[in-house]
Amino acid sequence: MVPLQDSAVHIENLVKRFGDFVAVDNVSLDVARGEIFGFLGPNGAGKSTTIRIMCGLLAPTSGRATVGGYDVATQSELVRENIGYMSQRFSLYDDLKVEENIEFFGGVYGVSPEKLSQRRDYVLKMANLEDKRKDATRDLPGGLKQRLALGCAILHEPPILFLDEPTSGVDPVARRNFWELIYQLSQAGHTIFVTTHYMDEAEYCNRVALMHSGRIIALGSPAELKQNFGARHLLMLETKDLLGAMRALQGHREIVDVAVFGSGLHITVAEERGIEEIRTVLAAAGNKIESLEPIPPSMEDVFVGLIEEQERAVAK
Repeated sequence: MVPLQDSAVHIENLVKRFGDFVAVDNVSLDVARGEIFGFLGPNGAGKSTTIRIMCGLLAPTSGRATVGGYDVATQSELVRENIGYMSQRFSLYDDLKVEENIEFFGGVYGVSPEKLSQRRDYVLKMANLEDKRKDATRDLPGGLKQRLALGCAILHEPPILFLDEPTSGVDPVARRNFWELIYQLSQAGHTIFVTTHYMDEAEYCNRVALMHSGRIIALGSPAELKQNFGARHLLMLETKDLLGAMRALQGHREIVDVAVFGSGLHITVAEERGIEEIRTVLAAAGNKIESLEPIPPSMEDVFVGLIEEQERAVAK
């Protein structure tokens, strides 16, 4: 638990309902100042709704949240003055030139004319757009447009940044370059709260919350989450008949999960004796094992395993 005085974001029992649908279901967490905090989950998990509440854009149904010490329900204007927000749609105006977008958002954020010139130069340099300042924004490739959107979100030097699916729809190189910018901002003292459905991006965060059906189902550093999950035993099976192996293994008592992963199967067993059950079951099915080795879990393994565990619990 992060001490309250050190929290950039503090959430207690947050709930958001839309009619009978519960989008955010009793969420509580703290994000420390200067932390890169990842909010992971599939589309529809409740990540974006939670972020919009924290940005003062949606009122919570119940519970409490403070951002930068300001209450999101009663001090939303002060919240918005102290945050930067970047959505997956980049929030840019395509019919404006690059520098016109910067000047527009500078006005929106109340940056003084004297300060704006300095901040504009900073954003152009950070985004590698110094030679494209007169270009139409619509003509920028996705990676540069993404960097421009981030620059516009930090024009007023906010202490806290909310980035909602910021790498969605851009290529892997642009994603990696973008995360380098996030690290630079964190080192400069910004708190970064980022949502993503890319499991590999969890590795870049100090801590992550895994969200499913409006609830946080796991919270910790990537290393902690993988260590806790590793208690179950994860194996990589290579065999010529993957689908046949899957059909043979599913439903057996010692086998928690079976999933295709690359050219093999990732198999999760609750106990070490489950390894022998795998061998016995596949031998009985006439399926030859080419390789069966223990492996460390990835964040994708952790997340898929936890979601399936939740869904099995609901189905009971």
